[in-house]
Amino acid sequence: MVMDVGVYSRNELRRLGVDEPNLRRCVRDGSLNRLRSGWYATTTPDPDVAEAVRRGGVLGCVSALRKHGLWVPPGYDRLHVRASKHGKQLRAGSCQGPGRPRPADAALDSVPVALGCASRCMSAEDWVVVCDSVLNTLGLTVSKLQLEMGTISGQIRNLMGKCDPHSQSGTESLARLRLRAAGFTVHVQPSIPEVGWVDLRVGRLLIECDSKEHHTSYDNYQNDRRRDRNALVGKWLTMRITYDDVLYGWNEVMVDVRAITQTDRHRMR
Repeated sequence: MVMDVGVYSRNELRRLGVDEPNLRRCVRDGSLNRLRSGWYATTTPDPDVAEAVRRGGVLGCVSALRKHGLWVPPGYDRLHVRASKHGKQLRAGSCQGPGRPRPADAALDSVPVALGCASRCMSAEDWVVVCDSVLNTLGLTVSKLQLEMGTISGQIRNLMGKCDPHSQSGTESLARLRLRAAGFTVHVQPSIPEVGWVDLRVGRLLIECDSKEHHTSYDNYQNDRRRDRNALVGKWLTMRITYDDVLYGWNEVMVDVRAITQTDRHRMR
């Protein structure tokens, strides 16, 4: 899906039927504003995209992933601008993916191109989380996504081996990665009798990664309590953790998980 961000290259405008006389007319009457040589914006462009183009590149990397609606962990607030193969005027600090620099065909990079760039700007853990989101949101397999990304590095290939397209949220992905890094066998989105799908399972321990948006409505609140009762009757253990627990209190979560696992209370009987 192509997102209309209100910023176009001259080639894009030409494909849309805006020839040179019309382009000059639009610039004169103010319906299009020149951002830099060969690039124009409507009167209401996306401000981040317009700024990236003014700087001599296009909006890419982490900023493009966020613009496409994907969940990005905190800590990546600066504007990420990708320089094209012709963007020599762009100052240091621009983003670039593996392989040769790509041309700037649009003011906003596609998700696969942005994901490749982000492998160099994000931590390995955060990148896997975002890749999970891409796979799940777009319904892609790892091999299909790799094909759409084009050139991929050995680092990207290795990180994709840790991805799971079944993950339903960023906090779930983070919890899975950290539990596996600690040596636990983690099952993602298993189906539990009389309970339904749960986020993660470690033996008999069911771990649900709750968000305020999806778990505070009356219906979801009631459903969560029913599921917990059924899990208890079925001799499962349920641990509910929040966004803040995963992002800012993970050490305390691991203390609680180990309090259960070190006494073998999570073992399947």
